[in-house]
Parts: sequence; structure tokens; C-alpha cells
Amino acid sequence: METTHRDGIVDDDAETAELPTTPCSVVWSGGHSFVLEGVGGRARWAGVDDRGRARFLTDAELQRRGWSHNRG
Repeated sequence: METTHRDGIVDDDAETAELPTTPCSVVWSGGHSFVLEGVGGRARWAGVDDRGRARFLTDAELQRRGWSHNRG
């Protein structure tokens, strides 16, 4: 069973989930991988959209979209 995190909630057991904070961490959202770039206040998640264009998300945006440690 895949665990998806949305709004800080894990859908299979309702635990609080936090995004990884280690640079180069990878998470999946909307079928796309996002890699954590930078550290501290300037950290952002970098990925691409369906057309291959660069897409950058904040932690809050990624939480709203939902994310997973596994592709899915």
C-alpha cells in the first residue's frame, strides 16, 4: 500500500508527516519527482510539469498537492 501525505496527514494511519529536509531528497507528487534544492529559508522543490518545463514548489505547495516517498 502506498502512503500518500496530504496536508500533513498520512492517509493510512493519520500520523503527522513532514517533508524531508536533507538536500537532494526526492518525493513524488502528481506523477512527477521533485528534488529538494538549497537549505534553510531558500529551500525549494524542483521538478518538471507534463510538458517538461521546470516547476518549483515550496513546502506548503507540495503539502497542498499531496506527496509520497514512492512513485505512484
